[in-house]
Parts: sequence; structure tokens; C-alpha cells
Amino acid sequence: MDKYDEQVNWLFNQLPNYQKQGASAYKPGLNTIKKLLHKMNDPQEFFRSIHIAGTNGKGSVTHMLAAIYQANGYKVGIFTSPHIIDFRERIKINGQMISKEEVVAFIDANESLIKELGATFFEITTAMAFHSFKKHELDIAIVETGLGGRLDSTNVLLPELSIITNIGLDHTQFLGDTLKEIAQEKAGIIKENVPVLIGKKQDEIHDVFLNISKERSAQLHLSTPHELKTDLIGDFQKQNANTAFSAVLLLQDQFPIAKEKCLSGLLQVKALTNFMGRFECIAHEPDLYIDAAHNFDGVQLIIEEVQKLKSKNVHFIYGASNDKDLYSIFNIFPKNWNYYFTEFASQRSSTEEQLTILGAAQSLDFTTFKTPALALKSAKILAEPTDIIIACGSFFLLEDILVANSQQT
Repeated sequence: MDKYDEQVNWLFNQLPNYQKQGASAYKPGLNTIKKLLHKMNDPQEFFRSIHIAGTNGKGSVTHMLAAIYQANGYKVGIFTSPHIIDFRERIKINGQMISKEEVVAFIDANESLIKELGATFFEITTAMAFHSFKKHELDIAIVETGLGGRLDSTNVLLPELSIITNIGLDHTQFLGDTLKEIAQEKAGIIKENVPVLIGKKQDEIHDVFLNISKERSAQLHLSTPHELKTDLIGDFQKQNANTAFSAVLLLQDQFPIAKEKCLSGLLQVKALTNFMGRFECIAHEPDLYIDAAHNFDGVQLIIEEVQKLKSKNVHFIYGASNDKDLYSIFNIFPKNWNYYFTEFASQRSSTEEQLTILGAAQSLDFTTFKTPALALKSAKILAEPTDIIIACGSFFLLEDILVANSQQT
């Protein structure tokens, strides 16, 4: 194990990390990140940014915006989470991950400070991203919140524009049990005199955004429909493309773009930004799709997309964290699909026993597995070349599926 691997292992496995450990590692609030950044001479004050919150679509909108601005010649930073294979997927400059040497240098320079402050994995990653964005002298950074908004580590930014993609019931144990409560938390990214764009108008919660934007003198805008095409698959990406395009139009004075280059960028999101894991086809005969949808709204969208493909048989590999509303998710699984429910390597993973109870309660045709690799192997054996295999759920599951597919091909 080289120094980079050692340090990332320390960050990801030894420090408080919500993605890996769940609620026990969740530490809301901005005190630690502010102290950490201040000791680093406040790098967040040295670049301009767009700040994005929401339940679903954050990653897609982030990468679409980056592709548009890159196609127009801007130097663009991306900060997203979680990663699938490589920790550095979280921090990219013009679509390229920062170097391993940059990660090592950052941790070497700040390890004692990290320990002194008791910083979490996400706080350190946020600080690393902002340090990198300052160092690389960006034109603009597209920054995605981790969890929520108001108390998220990224909420130290004073952006050019705040974006809230949509609101769904996810992370309810931290953000609230109702859409209004969750909207209130996500709306925490709205800043004084900074315009805010709402990706999807939801009548039952729109007053939350109206009231907070009015209190903060923040001009409120709604995403508008456009005739757009993107290389990202799925009808649900149309809404994300509309949000991204609406955003660049709002910022036309600060960051001028040419429409043709903008449309070109949307057709090259994957190539320009190295975006992956969103209804992405990674193999053929049978077609194998992966998607990071893990909450109710996300899974529902994926089910709708798969049904549009009109395949003879669908083989659905699914594994999710045990803090999701799994009963509601299992309730919408089509009865005529073949299911492969699996655990994955995380303390948060649902167990085979839990998945068995849920699958049986819905009378689904399913088998459970200890690992995603075993689930994929079984699906490939049973699937005909014209069938579809879809692996959906946790980022940990996607990592295992990608690795297993490369080994099983």
C-alpha cells in the first residue's frame, strides 16, 4: 500500500464518516469546517462558485453545468459525493481528478490540525476541495452539498447562484419527517442577495422557498423548460438539463456562454467531466445498467426508465442502506421482475435477513446474496442476451458491481 492509499484509508475508515458508518458519524454544524478553513487562510474566498442542494439530481446538474462551462472555455472545478471507485472522483478540475500527490500533500500539511479539531471525513474532503480550487485558480467551481444544506460543511460558500434541484423524503432522521421540514433544511443554502434557482416546482413546499428567499432578499427563479439533448440516458435527465441551462442563462452576465457551445457541452457530459453511475450502460448482451438511485424517488424514476426499454425480462440487483424507507421502495418493485437482493461492505448495509423479509412481504421473485459480485454472477448466468440487468442502490454496491463486471467479462 503506497502513501496515497494509506492516507485515504485513514481518512475513509478511521475518521467519523457518515457514508460508511451512518448516524453515529453524523456531525452537523459549521464550527469545525470554519476553523479548519480559517487555519488554511480561507480558500473558499478565492474562487467563485455555484452551490447545489436537493434530494435527487445534484450530481447530474453539477456535471452538466461543468460540461457547459468547460465547452465554453472556462476552467471548472467540481466537488461531489460520494465516490464510486476512487476517492479523487469527488474533486475534479476540468473533468480530471486531482492528483494523488495533491491529496498526499494536503494531508501531510494538515494532519495535526485535522486531529486537533476532530474533523470528520466530509469536513476534511470539503476543505481539500476548496484548497484545491484556490490552488488551481478556477474560473468557477460547482459545489454539491453532502447531506441537507443549512448545516452542511459546504455551506460556508458565498456563491454566485444557489440551486435546489428538488425535495424528496430522504435522510429523514436528520432533516425532518416531512417535505416541508426537509425543504427548510435544504433552503439553508439560500444566502443574502444571492439568486436562487428551484429545479422542480413542488406546490406543497414552494412557500418555504418563497418565504426564505424573501427574508434574505434573494431573487427566486424557477427552472424553465427548453428543448435540450444530453448524452446522459433517461427521461429524468431532461429536468436536470433544464435546471443546468436555466442556471447558465441566469449567470450570463457573470459567465457569458455561447448557446451552441452550451448545447455541445450537454451532449458531451461524460467525456468532458468523467461522470458515471447514473443509468449508465456498462456492458451488452445482456445490457447491464448501473445507477446510484437509493431513495424512493430515485428508485421510482429508474423503474420507469427500465419499463420504457420494453425488455422481455428484467434482472434487478438491489442493495441499500438500512436507513432508507425500504418498505416503500419494495412496495413499488414490479412483480414480474427477477430480483437479486444483496448486502454490501458497509456497516449501513441492509442484511440478507432484512431483504428476505421485505421481498417475501411483497411476494417478489428473489434470491439474496452476501456480495454484489455473487448477485451479478447469478444474474449473468440466468439472463438471456436480450434481457436487461440493472444494478441499483448504494454507491458501495456500484463499486462492487463495476469491479466484478470487469473481472467476470
